[in-house]
Amino acid sequence: MGNGNGPLSGAVIAVAGAGGPAGRAALLRLAEAGATVVGADNDPERLSQAVDAARYACGGATVTGDTVDLLDLKSTQAWAAHVEKDFGRVDGLVHLVGGWRGSETFTKTSLDDWDFLELLLIRTVQHTSLAFHEALQRSERGRYVLISASGATRPTAGNAAYAAAKAAAEAWTLAMADYFRKAGGPEGPTSAAAILVVKALVHDAMRAERPNAKFAGFTDVKDLAEAITDVWDKPAAEVNGNRLWLTEKP
Repeated sequence: MGNGNGPLSGAVIAVAGAGGPAGRAALLRLAEAGATVVGADNDPERLSQAVDAARYACGGATVTGDTVDLLDLKSTQAWAAHVEKDFGRVDGLVHLVGGWRGSETFTKTSLDDWDFLELLLIRTVQHTSLAFHEALQRSERGRYVLISASGATRPTAGNAAYAAAKAAAEAWTLAMADYFRKAGGPEGPTSAAAILVVKALVHDAMRAERPNAKFAGFTDVKDLAEAITDVWDKPAAEVNGNRLWLTEKP
């Protein structure tokens, strides 16, 4: 499995939301590091393009894709079960399902935005964590990696729904971290749930569209992918239940 070398050689890592720019970068970097990578997205065409790109760039790497509705718990559980059955183990779940809605002012906040973001940013985290936590605990290097936003710590008036959804996703992930802590007993956790915090993400297509924009404080998706891979380099106890900041703390 994997491409036989690299720090993640032999590891099996699932990536939820693999079809977006951050997902594409993560598939590529994890495959470069030697992992077997299984991506999931609800858009089969976008997923296929991401998987093909990673395979092409990393000849010999095992990169596969599954079309999964992460808003359906049974579908997510079936995906987790089939990844473990097909590859014999699961060493990671990287949660890259994103989405944003905001308003000009707090007063103009639409609760329809909350309904949308609650599904995308919270429900998918609930489903992937519940589906994968036992397999991750069985791994000697299991990692659940959530990507969050600095706005969850210091919300702005026009971002109430987004910031609240991100904060809820963080709280859910920290509860999972407590599960890993307790499962590890006196020796400490062997698996970990960690949160990578960005201000926002930027990728090459965004820069091409807005060549004069500075994107100050933004994290490039390639740098995010590197930070995701680094979560496996650190001991579980060091990253479990921690927010790892890729931007300045507010």
